[in-house]
Amino acid sequence: MALNITSRKADELTRKFAQMEGVSLSEAVTIAMQEAIDRRRHSETIQDTVNRVLKKHGIVPSPTAHQPLPRQVFDDMWGDPLDDDV
Repeated sequence: MALNITSRKADELTRKFAQMEGVSLSEAVTIAMQEAIDRRRHSETIQDTVNRVLKKHGIVPSPTAHQPLPRQVFDDMWGDPLDDDV
């Protein structure tokens, strides 16, 4: 199956990578795409990032940190639109 690379930058990067690795252009594209897919599959989730930052700064979240706030909290902050006289 043919791959037509029309981007100069993509062509330059593919050739540079192929030369660095001592592989063909097809192998270079295959390696690069596999590495990109693997990297995305194993990337840090938002929750992982939060946990890492908290740990770095010695912060231990409370046991209720992941529980949603009750509606009353929001009503107290912004008012309950059902109570407004329009």
